[in-house]
Amino acid sequence: MTSVRQTGEHRITRRGLLQGTLIAGAAAAAPSSLARVRASDVQAWADVDLDTLHAPQPYAAPEHHVFMHGVASGDPVPNSVILWTRVTPTPECVPGSGLGPDVNVRWEVAADPEFRRLARAGATTARAAHDHTVHVDPFGLQPDTVYWYRFTVLDGEHAGRVSRAGRTRTAPADEAEIGKLSLAVCSCANFEAGYFSAYSDIARRAHAGEVDVVVHLGDYIYEYASGDYAGKYGVVRPHVPTWEIRTLADYRSRYGHYRRDVELQDAHAAAPWVVTWDDHEIANDSWAGGAEGHSDFHGDWETRRDAAMQAYLEWLPVRGTSPSRGGRIYRTLRFGRLAELHMLDLRSHRSAPGMLQPAARTSVDRTIMGGEQFSWLSARLATANTGWNLIGTSVMLAPLNLVHIDHQLRAQLTGMVGLDVAGTPVNVDQWDGYVADRDRLLAQLAEQHAHGRTVFLAGDIHSEWANHIWHRDRVVAAELVCSSVTAANVDEFLGAAEDNPVSQTAERHVLAHNRHISHVDLDAHGYAILTVRPTHVEMSWHRVADVTVAGSPVTEALRMRYDGALVTA
Repeated sequence: MTSVRQTGEHRITRRGLLQGTLIAGAAAAAPSSLARVRASDVQAWADVDLDTLHAPQPYAAPEHHVFMHGVASGDPVPNSVILWTRVTPTPECVPGSGLGPDVNVRWEVAADPEFRRLARAGATTARAAHDHTVHVDPFGLQPDTVYWYRFTVLDGEHAGRVSRAGRTRTAPADEAEIGKLSLAVCSCANFEAGYFSAYSDIARRAHAGEVDVVVHLGDYIYEYASGDYAGKYGVVRPHVPTWEIRTLADYRSRYGHYRRDVELQDAHAAAPWVVTWDDHEIANDSWAGGAEGHSDFHGDWETRRDAAMQAYLEWLPVRGTSPSRGGRIYRTLRFGRLAELHMLDLRSHRSAPGMLQPAARTSVDRTIMGGEQFSWLSARLATANTGWNLIGTSVMLAPLNLVHIDHQLRAQLTGMVGLDVAGTPVNVDQWDGYVADRDRLLAQLAEQHAHGRTVFLAGDIHSEWANHIWHRDRVVAAELVCSSVTAANVDEFLGAAEDNPVSQTAERHVLAHNRHISHVDLDAHGYAILTVRPTHVEMSWHRVADVTVAGSPVTEALRMRYDGALVTA
């Protein structure tokens, strides 16, 4: 979800239109002294030398070590959890290089951090064909149990080298009665825009027992060339490779660069992750047959898509899936009788963008989920027997309408992009652009016992939201939206301070004209924690003071409770 510069020309894109519309609406409602926001106030990013698009460039490593990309775990089930690492057998074997020998490694899972009480152990091979990444599924573990794991090189010049120890946890038994589940919810981590203090805070809270699982809702990486989409003050730390990524080698290299970040490594090593992709793991505003951020210049779409998916599945701790048109990443994880977590894929199967014309947005022929995925989710919800349904959706479900904005602005926007005169949906890349799928899903929730016991978790929009989800005349669910870890939001778009008067006016405008929205903050960065209990859920938003400063403090800013209605806790 971004605005982007290509071939020296600025184009109106989804996120730019959303931010610009919010800002324009706020400026229209604000005193004249607050309305002096001009396009020239927004920093123009540097052009990229397209001649630099070639083989992956090694990034500067302060010191070679075999397990320099850390360890990770994910997709917990009652008797197992995926364990991950990446082996770097020689300094030349940088991600995406294809260089280096296959390496045998031993893996160990223990009930104590000193590894005195081994629970499971075995051996596997880090293969160059898989970018030397390793995935282990160590069945035979006990449910709802904290474990530690590590890897050891078995052959070659680094035989005996041991990775750091990771901490993980299996899911409760399917029929277990549990009193609490805590999920850290995050999305949209742009390496160039700042430091990952949010991840460091997640790690700290996981070790303190305050986070059981990390849920990442997409935009784990950004595909842009260096400088194309940075932060308020430009590039805080540059991407590797420096060009826009489009090949398997490119994507592998970008993941490797991200995974050298110590704060991200710490978060992966502290708790199991459950992930899904959004668009920037491939290209901006992607759909089944292409992307806004993909052109003939980038080559064949399916080749690029499959390369991006392969690298994602190599570098993330995801239980086996296939990176192809027939593959699927949508899945359900169960946490006893308390909750099921349904993770959606809202990119691989969606129809082409319909822009803002009402007929396109409401067409029953257009879908955001695809028929097979919709049938799968419908069946899961129809047979649900847990206290809560949690649905991880990479983009916001709730409608966002800007009504009663200045009539001159409304006329201008309607003429430019065909906005609905009954309201102003400003982000049709969200469910607002696929109204028929949303209506079908909410109708099902309204018809069955799941209504009021469903919570949607979303990211993508780089801001905090808490929404009631209505169907006809009643609330059928809540939606809790985390902000971005670092990716730019409204204050960056303005080039202004966080919580500036224009952002605050826009927030008041949104709340005043969207009765279903209970909370919005357009400027904050950070993450959220969802705490699920048998009787209610709570969502707390945790904000980073300044993403451009390494080690910036993170504080809890707001807590809300949902038990059929959203209230401030």
